[in-house]
Amino acid sequence: MNGYNKPSFLIKENGNYTLRSRNGKTLSFSISDIDKPLEIKGPWQLTLPPNLGAPSAVTLPDLISLHTHGIDGVRYFSGTATYTKKFLFSTKASVNKRYFLDLGRVEVIAEVKLNEKDFGILWKRPYQIDVTSALKDGLNDLVIKVTNLWPNRLIGDEQLPDPDKFAPGGNASGLEGLTGGYIEQLPDWYIRNGQKPNNGRVCFSTWKHYLKTSPLLESGLIGPVTIQQAIAKQI
Repeated sequence: MNGYNKPSFLIKENGNYTLRSRNGKTLSFSISDIDKPLEIKGPWQLTLPPNLGAPSAVTLPDLISLHTHGIDGVRYFSGTATYTKKFLFSTKASVNKRYFLDLGRVEVIAEVKLNEKDFGILWKRPYQIDVTSALKDGLNDLVIKVTNLWPNRLIGDEQLPDPDKFAPGGNASGLEGLTGGYIEQLPDWYIRNGQKPNNGRVCFSTWKHYLKTSPLLESGLIGPVTIQQAIAKQI
């Protein structure tokens, strides 16, 4: 553990522990003061950026994958969504006790800020970070920015009439997908470096990667989001 002069273990569950060194010596101890994880339950405020086909803000009663939301602009959203939540927490002072924020399931990248302290970017499982330095007694302010992938927005655009013509083979695999599905004629606005027409579509692609019937991907902060305790046990 960083910050300790002696070797130490980070213990996340209560129980009886026995450590045995390579020379045969043993050390036994018990851990009993780790509280159960606290789930940060809804509602959450979700803010979405402009010009991406989504409403500016919605309230989520509970954390869900955005692809299951009832509003099309949220269901098909691709980009960076900002989740904000204020929650109460009561801590017990302890030199060796650590607090971890666990985001649960994230699709796909998260940036975490707690009480104005930036904890950087989490890009792989487990989406967990030590927030002991920022967590406080009373009201806490949590901001999580989650960036997802582009397929859902492309699939959402496919629900609208297609202004361009594409060769057969879109959304296929193998050789057909590599040789088919391309745009047959670049539009004039693109050739002239002009503005994309306001036809309801958010994106423009020169390849038919997805169809209107393509399955949507799980998206956003799915959770559950919890505060978990651990003990730094020096040996």
